Amino acid sequence: MTSSTAGSRFAGQWLCAAGLAPVALTMLMAISGCAGNDLSGATSASNRPDLITESDEPEARKRARLRLQLASGYFEQGQTSVALDELKQAIATDPNFADAFNLRGLIYMRLNEPRLAEDSFRRAVALSPKDPNTLHNFGWMMCQQNRYAESNVLFGQAMASPVYGDQAKTLLAQGVCQARAGQLVEAERTLSRSYELDAANPITGYNLANLLYKRGEFVRAQFYIRRLNNSDLSNAETLWLGIRVERRLDDRVAMLQLGDQLKRRFPQSKELAAYERGAFNE
Repeated sequence: MTSSTAGSRFAGQWLCAAGLAPVALTMLMAISGCAGNDLSGATSASNRPDLITESDEPEARKRARLRLQLASGYFEQGQTSVALDELKQAIATDPNFADAFNLRGLIYMRLNEPRLAEDSFRRAVALSPKDPNTLHNFGWMMCQQNRYAESNVLFGQAMASPVYGDQAKTLLAQGVCQARAGQLVEAERTLSRSYELDAANPITGYNLANLLYKRGEFVRAQFYIRRLNNSDLSNAETLWLGIRVERRLDDRVAMLQLGDQLKRRFPQSKELAAYERGAFNE
């Protein structure tokens, strides 16, 4: 099991929980938001327009948003064809609705249509250039296509948004992509920042421990993987990584304890098969 394969498969589980649907390694669809401007240099309150609220939304956008909500629901249920049909109607109603193009990009990612996905994300970014969720999704798509330099730029643009609340998620994705690109020093730095923001995220902990293991920093890897394996969020992958870390540190007792857990809880797993044949370096 390579580090990129393990990281990707395990990361997909978390991203499903955080996002819209059970689709490996696609991210939460864009959620538009507004933020007030810095008052320095601003016009007086009497001359500034009111913030845009739902009542100000044009009728076409309201109808398109309803279609988008339906499409999101179908996407969650795995009914991609129906979701695409709803999005076609949403875009026909409001051709400038960036959120619809963003979701369409996610659907095409699921359908393994990278060219169509890229077209959709580019359209979404053109309509809403600073939306961090769209930039994040587009960045992940670039990473999936091994276009790491482009993905890194898009992740950076998403992180630059002062109103972005999912920075830990983007740092995780960026760190995974940097590791895939062989940028291990940068990946460790990025994943560590993600961990600082959300230490409870099991995927960040796993990827950071796995990266440190690959770099030969076994004591540091042990800290992160032990914390994960001592929680309710451990699985066959985390136990297998823990076994290999403890083996490197010559802690036979801890290694056997983890091996017993792996046998008891995941008797059909490929990780147990690797453990039983002693394939510690795969």
